[in-house]
Amino acid sequence: MRHLPLLFLVILITSCTSQKKKEMPKYTNNLIHETSPYLLQHAHNPVNWYAWNDETLALAKKENKLILISIGYSSCHWCHVMEHESFENEEVAAVMNKNFINIKVDREERPDIDQIYMNAVQLITGRGGWPLNCIALPDGRPIWGGTYFPKKNWIDALTQLAKLYEETPKKAIEYAEKLTEGVKNSDLILKNNNQIDFKVSDLNLAVNEWKQRMDFDLGGKKGAPKFPMPNNYQFLLRYAVQAEDNEILNYVNTSLSNMAFGGMYDQIGGGFSRYSVDKKWHVPHFEKMLYDNGQLVSLYSEAYNATKNELYKNTVYQTLEFIERELTNKEGAFYSSLDADSTNTEGKLEEGAYYVWTKKELKLILGTDFKLFSDYYNINNYGFWEHENYVLIRKENTYEISKNHAISISELEEKVAIWQKKLLKERSKKNKPRLDDKSLTSWNALMLKGYINAYTVFNEKHFLDIAIKNATFIYTKQLQTNGNLNHSYKNGKSTINGYLEDYATVIDAYIALYEATFNEMWLNTAKQLTDYTFDHFFDLDSSMFYFTSNEDTNLITRKMEIEDNVIPASNSIMAKNLFKLSHYYSNSYYLKVSKQMLHNVKERALQYGSGYSNWLQLMADYSGDFYEIAIAGENALDKLQEINQKYIPNKLLAGNTKKSNVPLMEGRFTKNNTLIYICVDGACQLPENTTEKALNQLNVKF
Repeated sequence: MRHLPLLFLVILITSCTSQKKKEMPKYTNNLIHETSPYLLQHAHNPVNWYAWNDETLALAKKENKLILISIGYSSCHWCHVMEHESFENEEVAAVMNKNFINIKVDREERPDIDQIYMNAVQLITGRGGWPLNCIALPDGRPIWGGTYFPKKNWIDALTQLAKLYEETPKKAIEYAEKLTEGVKNSDLILKNNNQIDFKVSDLNLAVNEWKQRMDFDLGGKKGAPKFPMPNNYQFLLRYAVQAEDNEILNYVNTSLSNMAFGGMYDQIGGGFSRYSVDKKWHVPHFEKMLYDNGQLVSLYSEAYNATKNELYKNTVYQTLEFIERELTNKEGAFYSSLDADSTNTEGKLEEGAYYVWTKKELKLILGTDFKLFSDYYNINNYGFWEHENYVLIRKENTYEISKNHAISISELEEKVAIWQKKLLKERSKKNKPRLDDKSLTSWNALMLKGYINAYTVFNEKHFLDIAIKNATFIYTKQLQTNGNLNHSYKNGKSTINGYLEDYATVIDAYIALYEATFNEMWLNTAKQLTDYTFDHFFDLDSSMFYFTSNEDTNLITRKMEIEDNVIPASNSIMAKNLFKLSHYYSNSYYLKVSKQMLHNVKERALQYGSGYSNWLQLMADYSGDFYEIAIAGENALDKLQEINQKYIPNKLLAGNTKKSNVPLMEGRFTKNNTLIYICVDGACQLPENTTEKALNQLNVKF
């Protein structure tokens, strides 16, 4: 009997060990050593995946195997679908492992690889998207590609390609040569040697051309899907104000109001999804991306400053609550995204499961408030999605709802706040979408600028505190001792040599932080990073910047990012940075390069404004008066707050509360007196000691 406990212990240990063995994954590939959440999601596929690196590329050459490059990201719904159908399937894996060196790429970590093979697939098929799948020769030159493939189509295509390379390799090489040449030549920018001239009439031309594609009833672009394009509306807002164009101003307000009312905006927890699949901004593709939310906070802050629309203010505050609650770590870094999919009540991955509601659920949670709630958030045909699910969407404003229900606005707003709190609590009991917890420098910089813009407009110190913490994270963790930025950060580890987008966005954010605080460290760091980009990214022949550093050499070509997308092109951000820094540091070379860069894309921008809207912002700076507002004196920060309450898109801000080394501020500080200088093209009017008098010297309009 004395030995029974020992025997029981042995049985227990054996049982636990057996259970652990059962739980051990059947397959583990090389991705297990990576930090990217997307790559780790594939670490137990039967496919023998590798990461993109020199060793993998050397292996492909050594074994003379075609490379299969599969690119996606962790919150991509169709990436998950293809993984489940094909990459988790042993039959598919057998074909892939036998014939290819299989490389998985996280497009967010390696946008340089994504650029090249996306370009190749677009040349082959006329379209692109994710998952992106491309087959290349052992040296990386592409021969074939596409996006999502059902299992059978995928196996058939791979079998044919393997046969092609085995039996007629010369034909495969011919394909690769032609396609690689196409990739190298696409979006090629040549230096425009015509006379440089930017006029307001050019902007009018671009906007008039653009109007044909605007949805003046619902906002955004005509048709569906509808993407929130922040830099589009930032340009159009300033254009509307400066050109006194009420039609465009109404269009911007319609777009921003419907985006904030729509299901694309999380009505309960704040924050925007990536896009809506319909034309009324209702049903989203439910993934939430940091880069969207950072830019949209900037946009809605600026729009509030221009219009004083309370909806815009509420949208900013609620979105920043979401960012702080769900996408911020203890170091002050911002995470990348939340997945579109989450596990439903039946244990299956389902798109939007975390965010949708049934009528039955809502009645149970809200009780007697359900009728009012259902009118406010359209639990009716207008808000219905599929099965029994509703995506919350607003249609009428607070005033109309309060009038229809004979309830005061303040009482209604109180109820809305209670509903949101209740539903947020209920929602937290559901399985949460997967978090991509890597921190990307460029996306962090976009969110950083969002916080800075929110602070300058709303004077909320908490926003500034978070901004400074994040700016310090980038400075201490991502800026390396030799002057370069790294692109990614996870689990205390900074990795991947930075891209132009990292430098451009950080420089932009640091300039904005200087303008908000007058702390010269941020401006000087922006200049140091700018000089680094000239050494490692600049192309003298075209007067443009490459996307990759001259230290990164294992790609088939170097590309330039020119066209503004959801995130503005890194070249357009750099051109704007150079414009501003040329003023701060009296640097004529910066100004010359900035002008030439804009001149190089001018014709494209005038023909396709929505794809060059950040460039058009710079054109607006060159076309009308652009003001240097310099504030010198002990009360400079107080004056700055007063100036920030006015929407002035055609300005930069400089200031000091003591003697300054910034050329723009030299000789302007006087003790016991705070003066505001308004200057245009180096010509300054007499300084004023009151904000009101100084602002009277400005003309915001063209």
